[in-house]
Amino acid sequence: MPEDLGLRTSDAGKRSHSRVRSWLLATRPKTLAAGIVPVLVGGGLALATNTVFSWPHWFGCLLGAMLIQIAVNFANDAFDGLSGADGADRLGPTRAVAAGLISARALFIATAVILAFALLIGLWLSARGGWPILGLGLVSLVCALAYTGGPFPLAHKGLGDVFVLLFFGHFAVLGTAWVQVAPILAKVPTGSRFAFESRMATSDTWWLGLPREWWVVATAVGLQAVTIICVNNLRDRVSDARVGKRTLAVHLGDRATRLYYAGLHGGATILWLAAGLNWQPWLLLPAALAGLGGAGLSYGVAHTTGAALNAYLGRSAALQAACGLSAAVVLGTMGTS
Repeated sequence: MPEDLGLRTSDAGKRSHSRVRSWLLATRPKTLAAGIVPVLVGGGLALATNTVFSWPHWFGCLLGAMLIQIAVNFANDAFDGLSGADGADRLGPTRAVAAGLISARALFIATAVILAFALLIGLWLSARGGWPILGLGLVSLVCALAYTGGPFPLAHKGLGDVFVLLFFGHFAVLGTAWVQVAPILAKVPTGSRFAFESRMATSDTWWLGLPREWWVVATAVGLQAVTIICVNNLRDRVSDARVGKRTLAVHLGDRATRLYYAGLHGGATILWLAAGLNWQPWLLLPAALAGLGGAGLSYGVAHTTGAALNAYLGRSAALQAACGLSAAVVLGTMGTS
């Protein structure tokens, strides 16, 4: 009897461990770096202004970005599992709903709870950052659900790449920086040029009172994030087309998608170069990483098919992380030197 009880306890522990692993799998932990990098870069941009930096608000941006990303992953897993997009012939990593590890209903409930927490964080951040932060937060929440669900699923209409560029580039990078410099912006007279009170010393300001260099950096980060989804959609192009999921890779076809992947790396490299040559020379470091790494990855993707492309998901994310981390260090050093 004691042995039987011990066996049952062990089985229960294994089932509990299996459930935890299933939920961790659904978060897609290898992709979370794509949400962390832009917040690091946005923080670096703010530090470069020598403004009073609020670490609690920075952590709020980080948590909010990660929560929205996890919500997108949960909703994507559920919607694609129900639609049949993640079928038995899937070449990518295991998906929780398709594999029967978690029900779609449970993932939808978890998505709603996570988005509710993200909304609360967004409301707190908007108290410092004002209506732009509230607006970005609400748009992000809607897009998190509309990415693969609703009457107009973005990923199914070839717009997933646009969402990734905006959210992991402009929204996360500039939103994080905006939260920090908003108290300064609030003191600038209407219609005047905004000059940061520091060594930032850049050109004239641009849209929404932010320097154009910030937009250049944010776009570079976003383009590198798009390379990750590009590889994912290239791998799944045939199966996605079969179930009516019209990703950009499906629209472009195999060869053009591989060229598009190389173009994304090329575009990011040019933008990092522009930021380094026209603003902060040390940003030539991420430019060099983007150029060399992007060339190598583009060559590899051009000669790889099927499940072997999974390796390039992680490598694309690693390159984005390396470029973003180096840029964050450079920018942060500007503000303390």
